[in-house]
Amino acid sequence: MKPPVFDYAAPVSLAEATDLLVRHEGDAKVLSGGQSLVPLLNMRLARPAILVDLARIPDLDWVRADDETVAIGAMTRQRTVELSREVQARHPLLHAGLQLIAHPQNRNQGTVGGSLAHADPAAELPALALALDATFDAVGPGGARSVAAADFFLTYLTTALAPTEILTAVRFPTLARRTGWSIIEVARRHGDFALAGVVASVGLATDGAIDRARLVLFGVGATPVRAAAAEGLLVGQRAEAAVFARAGARAAGDLEEPLTDVHASADYRRDLARVLVGRALAEAAARARAA
Repeated sequence: MKPPVFDYAAPVSLAEATDLLVRHEGDAKVLSGGQSLVPLLNMRLARPAILVDLARIPDLDWVRADDETVAIGAMTRQRTVELSREVQARHPLLHAGLQLIAHPQNRNQGTVGGSLAHADPAAELPALALALDATFDAVGPGGARSVAAADFFLTYLTTALAPTEILTAVRFPTLARRTGWSIIEVARRHGDFALAGVVASVGLATDGAIDRARLVLFGVGATPVRAAAAEGLLVGQRAEAAVFARAGARAAGDLEEPLTDVHASADYRRDLARVLVGRALAEAAARARAA
């Protein structure tokens, strides 16, 4: 497979890059690692007139962490974040999620911003962003703005970024104390996109009851899907298997249109989601007890 003919530009500043996007609005694609875009080009599912490569723009490759937030420049390689000792220490959920992305070779080239802006609904980083209430920073011809994760993912491979905007950074809040976490997925082969996956976090009160919960499913809809009703079933309950099973059934039952493709039917994905939610909650609760 060969990509269609396109022009290539390698700007050295965000101003130059956004100017290119404005001049080629609708016909330009941002290249920020290429692990998702290049296969689309090779299959001719994307036919941009020009690729705007962000690799030469400074100050987009960094990781900054403190007790409350892990902030990551959009052009930071996924492998860099995965190997960051600060990320491992301050945000083990984010670290665990990064390890599930494809293979080390892909993570060596793929960027955090590239995966988020590509917005594949079966990818790990968009689900983590929604589960953690991440904030996205973008810049365009109208200046800079921030977008909450809940407003960022619109539908398949589509975000709130305008065609002339560039994602510059993402900020992941760290988890509160006595909060346990889990990220679980099922794929046909190691490194494949998930057929279905779950990001879960559970907070426990001093009496052992669940006082907060977050559930986000991926691979089962057009975007990562927050299971808000299932979260509501958990709060105030004991952290035990029967409660987790009810939450899994509710999360799976609330899925509107799970994807059907050659890999799995909608019914299979729905049942997979039910099972994975129960397992993820049990793992998250165990971590919360040990925290």
